[in-house]
Amino acid sequence: MIDIRILRENPELVKANCTRRGCKVDIDALSRKDAEFTGLIREAEDLRALRNKLSKECKDNVAARERVRQIKDEIAVKETQQAELKAEIDADLAWLPNFFADDVPAGADDKGNVPLRFWGAKPEFAFKPVDHQEIGEKLGIIDQARGAKVAQAGFYYWSGAGAQLLNALFFWAQKELVSRGFKLFFTPCVAKEHTLFGTGYLPFFRDQTYKLEKEDLALIGTSEQTLVAFHADETLEAARLPLRYTAFTPCFRTEAGSYGKQTRGIFRVHQFHKVEQIVFCLPEQSAACHEMCQANEEYLLQQLGLHYRVVKVCDGDMGAPGYKKYDIEAWFAGFGDYREVTSNTNLTDFQARRLGIRYVDKAAGQKGFVHTISATAVTDRVALAVLEHGQQADGSVVIPEVLRPYTAFERITPPGA
Repeated sequence: MIDIRILRENPELVKANCTRRGCKVDIDALSRKDAEFTGLIREAEDLRALRNKLSKECKDNVAARERVRQIKDEIAVKETQQAELKAEIDADLAWLPNFFADDVPAGADDKGNVPLRFWGAKPEFAFKPVDHQEIGEKLGIIDQARGAKVAQAGFYYWSGAGAQLLNALFFWAQKELVSRGFKLFFTPCVAKEHTLFGTGYLPFFRDQTYKLEKEDLALIGTSEQTLVAFHADETLEAARLPLRYTAFTPCFRTEAGSYGKQTRGIFRVHQFHKVEQIVFCLPEQSAACHEMCQANEEYLLQQLGLHYRVVKVCDGDMGAPGYKKYDIEAWFAGFGDYREVTSNTNLTDFQARRLGIRYVDKAAGQKGFVHTISATAVTDRVALAVLEHGQQADGSVVIPEVLRPYTAFERITPPGA
């Protein structure tokens, strides 16, 4: 949700942003509706003032009493018109995307993302490396066939040492974030439609959502939805900000529209698992908090010894709520290219406006909407990168040293080896 004052003061700016975003809302029509709405408010206020003035004359003035009754009916009509018009305006506003940071590059899709930096060296192998699907099948730690049998394609099992690896990764990542000042949560895995709307997933990504039949609930696509909405309709004290939250959850997405994208293995699936970073901050803290979350992501991947690059996401690859976004793409030896494993988005006040999350600084006499940052810490994809980085000629996989205290083993070996 953008500040409607921007629409009123600079509709051309909003129009240009919608053009760049591919948003089809008719801004001229929306401006006319808003002007009509504010006009109705003024008319109703004028009628109330007249009614209050005439009310003082009603005792001895029949005409005044009759006019007061008429005014009451006229106000009721105006209020009905206001409500109907406001519903139309709100429906249009719900589709307006956030503005972009000045340095967001132009591009049609992820091919327009701009590499910023690289870390580490590509792993070298004395044999031809394979992808995570082949590794998982040979080690017996990833089972897509049984996942499809009990659910459908796009669901899968991690088992044995693979499940231990995944559990170690998620526990370790949470432990690291807690040591950096993040408060740990376990959140619901379902959310109301208002929560999904407030965090910007609706109406933009409705086709990605698993809706529960006959319920005002859907499976969450990320704990961002439940962590950000934790403070819906609340006012936070400025002195407490920034607030840093983290949670591990399963995440559910239909992956509608992913036809034609690289789907081999469990890289693009309907259920995955993620440790998330969420930050609530003052507007002036926003850029620094965005970079702080980025530093956390890179630290985790560096500790795992994964070669990666950071890209600045272009306008054509950024969701409607995003203001500025970085992706980290790890090197996948079996795939022979970089693939996204984490993302980090500054959403400015877009979510806070929709959810009513404000801040107040009583000492400075300031108030406003908080800014939110949503950043991945680790997902299953990071574990897949670990498998492809650590693969050995004998079919085993060496585990990163930082995870060994939590796995209790240094490598995963093929059955019978």
